Amino acid sequence: MAQYIPFEEGIDVNGQTVLAFINALPMFRDDMLEILAKHGISNPKEGEWYPQLAWLNAFREIGEKYGANTLFAIGKAIPENADFPPDIDNLEKALGAIDVAYHMNHTKGNIGHYKLVKFNGEDKIAIMECRNPYPSNFDRGIITTMARKFKPPSVLLIAVELDTSKPSRLDGAEQCTYRITW
Repeated sequence: MAQYIPFEEGIDVNGQTVLAFINALPMFRDDMLEILAKHGISNPKEGEWYPQLAWLNAFREIGEKYGANTLFAIGKAIPENADFPPDIDNLEKALGAIDVAYHMNHTKGNIGHYKLVKFNGEDKIAIMECRNPYPSNFDRGIITTMARKFKPPSVLLIAVELDTSKPSRLDGAEQCTYRITW
């Protein structure tokens, strides 16, 4: 599946996640609310659920209007506002928890996944496979925040890059693969 196309009908996303989308860039808050309302999500609230398709349509418009860097910034804000399991205390757990959080913040169904396919602390590399309908740069933002927040204390820099040697949702594939190095 390419970006912005749900894997099945009837999936909902929670209001807390939608609010993270709105609050990611305070300078665009009013515009984000207007775009969400245009796609059927008016005055989102915590504890409420909203159609994933409407949210994806708003994502598409934001991406077209503001570009990839804005989608990346929104993704970076999600871990600060979405529900995550409480026992995360290292990078490997943090990257693995992205999928748990993804499922906590969406109704059940075929929503895809965020899969930690490799983690090697000795070689300082992790590989994440993201099979979901969200924009690639949004996913990179989520992974970047989690990686920076939970990197080993001795690590100064951590990088998250799309693996361009593999198929990508940017080209219509079903998933994107990211390399995390430190």
